Amino acid sequence: MQKRQLNRRQYFYELAATSRKYFIPYIHNFKEIKNGTKVLEVGCGDGGNLLPFSEMGAEVVGVDSAVGRIKDARSFFKENGASGTFIASDIFFVENYYRNFDIIVCHDVIEHVQDKKAFLEKLKMFLKQDGIIFMSFPAWQMPFGGHQQICKNKMLSHLPFFHLLPKFIYRGILTINGETHNCIQELLDIKKTKCPIELFEKSVGNVHLWIRKRTLFFINPHYEVKFGLKPKLLPSILGRIPYVRDYFTTSCFYILYA
Repeated sequence: MQKRQLNRRQYFYELAATSRKYFIPYIHNFKEIKNGTKVLEVGCGDGGNLLPFSEMGAEVVGVDSAVGRIKDARSFFKENGASGTFIASDIFFVENYYRNFDIIVCHDVIEHVQDKKAFLEKLKMFLKQDGIIFMSFPAWQMPFGGHQQICKNKMLSHLPFFHLLPKFIYRGILTINGETHNCIQELLDIKKTKCPIELFEKSVGNVHLWIRKRTLFFINPHYEVKFGLKPKLLPSILGRIPYVRDYFTTSCFYILYA
């Protein structure tokens, strides 16, 4: 497991840095962020993505099913003198914010969701009439699309593409190399809920959301703060080839509207 996965404060500030430098400018092209702008993040974790929005005067709400992550988010926001509301809940059980948000942020979440259609329908219910959704996720087939960086085994946490192996082989490799039952189950769950680009776009169409903007990255913008690598777009010709592009896309950015 990589160090940042254990050091939640470090991870919080890394996310805040990427959000400030890349997410917010991308979103700002389609929706102004100012005092009173209402922003929801679904799967907010420790809240790092939301910190720059709060610093700009937005009213931020973060929802995550992990109680510990929500506790950390409240603590880290307090450390920074920032204002935000954080709710420990499955998003499907949240009902008191319908038609409330100008912007919904969903970063590296949909690849963990089994019923993508129901999830997107739920997000749509929280949007104001002119609201937008910023969605980002790694294509399933990309080198680390299985989130194997969470492995405790150092070799496995840096081993690309092996999540694409058949399930029984994948499980066997994880077991032989000493991964815990919980880690193995999480990785197998991700394999089950995987999100190729084609599946995502089909799901978006099925709930009558529309794609305003799509950007595919060969080098994920978040890799700058993690590894010192500058973001790089996927060549446009490669981005037009379904399925093949998934193997080279480390992050997808989308702006969706209803």
